[in-house]
Amino acid sequence: MTETIERMPAVGRWDRSRAFTAISEAVWQVTLVDATLVRHHLDAYDQIMARQDPAQRLQTEQSLAGLRFVRNHIGSEASLAAFLRPDRMGAGGRRLTGWSWRPVPEPALASLAPRGRTWELARYRAYQAHLAGQPIGQTFGRVAEFLNLAAAGALSIPAEGAHAGR
Repeated sequence: MTETIERMPAVGRWDRSRAFTAISEAVWQVTLVDATLVRHHLDAYDQIMARQDPAQRLQTEQSLAGLRFVRNHIGSEASLAAFLRPDRMGAGGRRLTGWSWRPVPEPALASLAPRGRTWELARYRAYQAHLAGQPIGQTFGRVAEFLNLAAAGALSIPAEGAHAGR
């Protein structure tokens, strides 16, 4: 996960196919690491989350929920494109990390069971409130920092060594 996110600034924004692949891989890897930590190391995960101030904790939780929403709705370059707004040579320069998350319409959820609708609507709202309009580099940086700390706590290694040697 960390290596994928760290490689993103090197991806040229003009190479759309490579850009979409990099973003898609980052979304999948972040949500996979998050799910693994929640399922197998919940105590360490919760301890790191509890150390954050309330605003930071909300931002982290909602960013991860928003990325789960993206993961559930991407399957092709075309579907991922609906979530992305390429940078217009602003703060991100020529870098992919300057792209931002695009606001998206509420998904059709009628085919889901009530519990599934509630789950997916909560993730959609998290996406709209905490990802839409934000640079993707900022989103991935924030969640990777948290997940690396949680992984380090789960493995009882220093946080700076959470991804060393990979």
